[in-house]
Amino acid sequence: MKISVIGTGYVGLVSGACFAQMGNSVKCVDIDEAKIENLKNGILPIYEPGLEEMVIENYRKGSLEFTTDIESAIASSSIAFIAVGTPMGEDGSADLQYVLAVAKSIGQYMQNSMIIVDKSTVPVGTADKVYDTIQQELQQRGLDLSFEVVSNPEFLKEGAAIQDFMHPDRVVIGASSDNAMETMHSLYAPFMKTRDRFIGMDIKSAEMTKYAANAMLATKISFMNEMSNICERVGADINKVRNGIGSDTRIGYSFIYPGCGYGGSCFPKDVQALAKTAKDYGYTPRILDAIEAVNRDQKSVMSTKVINYFGEDLSDKTFAVWGLSFKPETDDMREASSLVIIDALTSRGAKIVAYDPKARKEAEEYYLKDNSNISYVESKYEALKGADGVILITEWQEFRSPDFDEMKKLLKTPLFFDGRNQFDKDRMKKLGFEYFQIGVK
Repeated sequence: MKISVIGTGYVGLVSGACFAQMGNSVKCVDIDEAKIENLKNGILPIYEPGLEEMVIENYRKGSLEFTTDIESAIASSSIAFIAVGTPMGEDGSADLQYVLAVAKSIGQYMQNSMIIVDKSTVPVGTADKVYDTIQQELQQRGLDLSFEVVSNPEFLKEGAAIQDFMHPDRVVIGASSDNAMETMHSLYAPFMKTRDRFIGMDIKSAEMTKYAANAMLATKISFMNEMSNICERVGADINKVRNGIGSDTRIGYSFIYPGCGYGGSCFPKDVQALAKTAKDYGYTPRILDAIEAVNRDQKSVMSTKVINYFGEDLSDKTFAVWGLSFKPETDDMREASSLVIIDALTSRGAKIVAYDPKARKEAEEYYLKDNSNISYVESKYEALKGADGVILITEWQEFRSPDFDEMKKLLKTPLFFDGRNQFDKDRMKKLGFEYFQIGVK
């Protein structure tokens, strides 16, 4: 199939590369000329395991193209995916200006019947707005071209996006005709050879499914973090509680790890957008509001532990920070807990020496560059030299089995604040560390 993917961010680039991998002819479009030139040269704007190799391979074969020419891309495609950002507005709603701008361009340039696919995460009712925008442009051109708008929400986990796309546990499609549903089923059939995981439904239900899924996962995280705060106060151990409840198959172990809050491009934005939608329709989403409130407070728990230990004045203290990205296997720092923790400590005078395997550039260039109390190093041990303690924020694999003897030699004091509960408290004590976790008194 001939496909255009508008937007070369996380979703668009992964989708385009994976569709090309299956033999489709894909044109990825972006208005950012520098980004497009970099992609042509194999330089990606994001880090995602396996993506760079797939992009380079398919670009060399000619099945994957990169262009700023949206007109030619639309004119030559039978399916166009809208995969641009939907940033959160000041009121918590999803900002649809980029989605509708693409819809307008599609209406201006389409030359034949098309299927337009909303791949961006959008609130219920967006497909109707996209349809109306395209139809208005066609009317202005005096054309009567048939087209359909389909909802195809993405469920990619950052750090495992290629695996998720190539071997999906479900493909959700919202469409209003058998033709559109059958076309989308054919497009995704190569990804589901062992078992058909195609789930068809109406458009509004598909739009809602994405928000509901992320809200459910965010609920589990905030629930466990709330339990961890209760555990600390009553003297229970959240790690043992997690084992106790996770063994119940109705609950399971996924997304019930306590920590210092969730971040990223999806959960924070989607929970707030869904809450805003509910309120727009006259419903007060009490659970959604609580999820967001718990997560917001949870990001301050680890810095509070440090401040309670040392006091409000941290002007003579230096802390090593392990991990900056919002989760492992990505360089994404959007809504990362590290931003809140580091800001709380440096605002009290602390010096931070930070190490992250992939997110240093993101942190340095876009988020923390103006904070003179932060420096960046190239290894986890380099960050420890002369530090008053180490704070683990992101659970990268290389932090799981460090040389604890080496750590004690490098640290000024063997003090470990673990924001992801990676280690056993009793073992850490035997190793000579003063050790603080989430949800353990």
